[in-house]
Amino acid sequence: MSDRKLSVAVLGSRGIPNRYGGFEACAEKLSALLVRRGHQVSVYTAADHPFREEYWQGAKRVIIYNPERILGSFGQFIYDLLCIRHSRCEDFDIILHLGYTSDSVWYFLWPKKSIHIVNMDGQEWKRQKYSRPVRAFLRYAEHLATLRSHWLVADSKKIETYLNEKYRLPVRYIAYGADIPETFFADVLTEWGLSPGGYDLIVARMEPENNIEMAIMAKINARDKHPLVIAGNANKYKRSLAEKFRHLDQIRFIDAVYEEKKINSLRYFSRVYVHGHSAGGTNPSLLEAMACGCRIVSHRNPFNELVLGENAFYYSTQNELASLFNRYDPGHYDGLIERNLQMIREEYNWDAVTLAYEKLFLDAIQAK
Repeated sequence: MSDRKLSVAVLGSRGIPNRYGGFEACAEKLSALLVRRGHQVSVYTAADHPFREEYWQGAKRVIIYNPERILGSFGQFIYDLLCIRHSRCEDFDIILHLGYTSDSVWYFLWPKKSIHIVNMDGQEWKRQKYSRPVRAFLRYAEHLATLRSHWLVADSKKIETYLNEKYRLPVRYIAYGADIPETFFADVLTEWGLSPGGYDLIVARMEPENNIEMAIMAKINARDKHPLVIAGNANKYKRSLAEKFRHLDQIRFIDAVYEEKKINSLRYFSRVYVHGHSAGGTNPSLLEAMACGCRIVSHRNPFNELVLGENAFYYSTQNELASLFNRYDPGHYDGLIERNLQMIREEYNWDAVTLAYEKLFLDAIQAK
């Protein structure tokens, strides 16, 4: 445990425990492990979160009204504003901002007495789902986040290089994390009418840059007829895909799964795990697939290649992915799975991530 006990606030997520995605998983794991190391941690959490207790694994849940369901995406800006206003009345040593998209516009209100560390996530302004004006705003918001930041965090070496070249601020590479499950449960598959090894899988947010439609077309054009199961959040894009391909039995959409026992088992018993993400930094769902021992086929791009190296099969087009479906042989993945698990043990594990953040916090205080 550290000799210096810190008061840390985590902003920028919908709160803990995780009921949504990557930043929420980071807030959940990091806060619990920092508490175990003797620090005081407060995680700002949306009032509509289904968990109702004041504390979760020792971390305080600061409950803030979230108007996102009423106002849509604009509600995120109001939620972040309310979180920042509350933080101004506290006495935090460190404020860790998870992302900048709707937080950085309020940079002038960030409390001056705290040290601000921003996890810059991926290059949000490159994401296809955004219109040109929104992408221009996100590029500007990235700049705003640097005006009051003391340190920037990159969870990808590629993002670290980009930030070092663009901004005159200290940047620290800190990987994302994943846990290796101890046990998997085949019986949970009955909820979806699946059997071990009898389906291919995508777990992703339903966004164009995750190349979900490319994977669907590859499955349609492949001779292989194992169903492609797509697990993800409900939104307009998912509904449009589900309607477009509803006549095909081999394409199956299911709701996002947040219960670890279920989602990890769904990953583990898949025949092939398709990772189509093409934007952002180190993707949490990829690390979780590696931790579950999945046979991974991945979209070829620098972000995925930096994580997987030679421990996956890659595709760039739907024809290449269709060919991978057709040429599936479990023997082709011999050694790849164990090397991915070793990467999780050595680099992408939450204990190491927590120690890296703790060291950054202490270095930032010493530098100040």
